[in-house]
Amino acid sequence: MHRQNKRSLHLEHRLHLHGALETPISFTLMVHHIDLYKLKPEVTPARVEEMMMNARMQLLKIPEVLSIKCGKRIDPEMDWPFFLAIDFESMDKYAIFREDPIYVKFVEEVIKPNTEDSLALDFEMDPGKDVQFS
Repeated sequence: MHRQNKRSLHLEHRLHLHGALETPISFTLMVHHIDLYKLKPEVTPARVEEMMMNARMQLLKIPEVLSIKCGKRIDPEMDWPFFLAIDFESMDKYAIFREDPIYVKFVEEVIKPNTEDSLALDFEMDPGKDVQFS
């Protein structure tokens, strides 16, 4: 019994100390991930439409994805003519997503054959808003 009490006190002490420290980013912040892409010269507007359709159809199958948006440029002079924006509950969920076979296949079959450069951006979002119901 003495051992159990000592263990409980140790656990309470750890929880108190943990609560006093800042919680790691992976547990608290919603993540908005954006990929900007430069397309290969031979990619047609019809192919961009197919890329957008494939992104929505394939990536929404992955459980870690809360929402996805993708689109094409309006201004033909813009450097990044195609984008994907995906929301995750945490950086941990984003890491799981990146290993998912559906995502890996999407990159190999849709992104790599059609793009020549990319820029990835991650932003933290307000954790107070439930993106599933907005």
